[in-house]
Amino acid sequence: MSALYMIVGTLVALGVLVTFHEFGHFWVARRCGVKVLRFSVGFGMPLVRWHDRHGTEFVVAAIPLGGYVKMLDEREGEVALAELDQSFNRKSVRQRIAIVAAGPIANFLLALVFFWALAMLGSQQVRPVIGEVEAGSVAAKAGLGPGQEIVAIDGEPTAGWAAVNLQLVRRLGESGTLQLLVREQGATADSPRQLVLDKWLKGADEPDPIRSLGIRPWRPALPPVLAELDPKGPAQSAGLKNGDRLLALDGQALDDWQQVVDWVRGHPAARIVLHVERDGARIEVPVTLASRGDSKAPSGYLGAGVKAVDWPPQMLREVSYGPLEAIGEGARRTWTMSVLTLESLKKMLFGELSVKNLSGPITIAKVAGASAQSGIADFLNFLAYLSISLGVLNLLPIPVLDGGHLLFYLIEWARGRPLSDRVQGWGIQIGISLVVGVMLLALVNDLGRL
Repeated sequence: MSALYMIVGTLVALGVLVTFHEFGHFWVARRCGVKVLRFSVGFGMPLVRWHDRHGTEFVVAAIPLGGYVKMLDEREGEVALAELDQSFNRKSVRQRIAIVAAGPIANFLLALVFFWALAMLGSQQVRPVIGEVEAGSVAAKAGLGPGQEIVAIDGEPTAGWAAVNLQLVRRLGESGTLQLLVREQGATADSPRQLVLDKWLKGADEPDPIRSLGIRPWRPALPPVLAELDPKGPAQSAGLKNGDRLLALDGQALDDWQQVVDWVRGHPAARIVLHVERDGARIEVPVTLASRGDSKAPSGYLGAGVKAVDWPPQMLREVSYGPLEAIGEGARRTWTMSVLTLESLKKMLFGELSVKNLSGPITIAKVAGASAQSGIADFLNFLAYLSISLGVLNLLPIPVLDGGHLLFYLIEWARGRPLSDRVQGWGIQIGISLVVGVMLLALVNDLGRL
């Protein structure tokens, strides 16, 4: 079933985002008087095709990894004398800029619509209350402690842990002061805390911002009773079963599942002995943990999980907006994620953020399937993030991308004449090399995660 969700989720995501992106180009081109010859979603062999009254051919092709809008252009073939005024290359620089920019802008508008819908649907969020703080950690040195609620980070309100994580991600690889506002239990006033960062998590392959500060979010206690097993994981191979209650790990008594999680993560490939209660009897089960993650900083893996428990109502917060308020919230989230995406790319370029955080088609497909399986809200959220990524990446000033064409047209606008075909040809060759290199790197990262 998960494979079906992955396939359907990926096809829907790519279909919606690519169609909307290309429709942006198409719609503005028509308004500028350019004749559109073909509107294709996908590449390769056409599966479905039809024509409209303007003579535009609409195609759904076999390879759903993009799309394109083909316009009448003298540079790509002979144009009839009667249609010269409808040729793309005959349009003014401003019109060509508008047509090229319309695709990425359409992606940002689509993300805004998704965030607007999500804001109106509302969400239930876990209040960002600290459960534990590691001794000697950055958080401990700043005076953070159990029971405090994180109200804001760097001036941005944090309604839940997702917002906390987002604000922390923005500071990855940086040095300086992280400004927090916290609220003590039962208090009405907020108090400031300052966390000192020094090249924080610079170059980390799989950064965990909250945990790296020494903060453990509050959560209800989870009894260490197994409720799910990875069929290929160490727990299943060792003979553990659903319903087993873990009593001790290498002699250390267990009363909460988090104890197991913390210990296992820190001992990759270790051989341990679990004391288990099964059907009223106590047995010992030797287990050899697996190792996951980067070879420089691997983490242990048991391949087991427990049943979730209900959260206390006072630890949950309902967040929703009216139709007009939701527009502002949607615009704010679109801007925030666009800036974050651009900053992350810059940090990768300067080595502040590991390039291993770059994801390719395999990871996108997996996330698409998982979000589709989780429900409409998670899937819309995924579509919004992916739409923003598509918009930002296409605006990068790299020839062959929309941003590269915009760069050429802006130079033409400034100097009064276009760059020579020779210079543009060099730019396109460099652009193709960069794009192919990044795609290969993302694919290698995906295969590494598998």
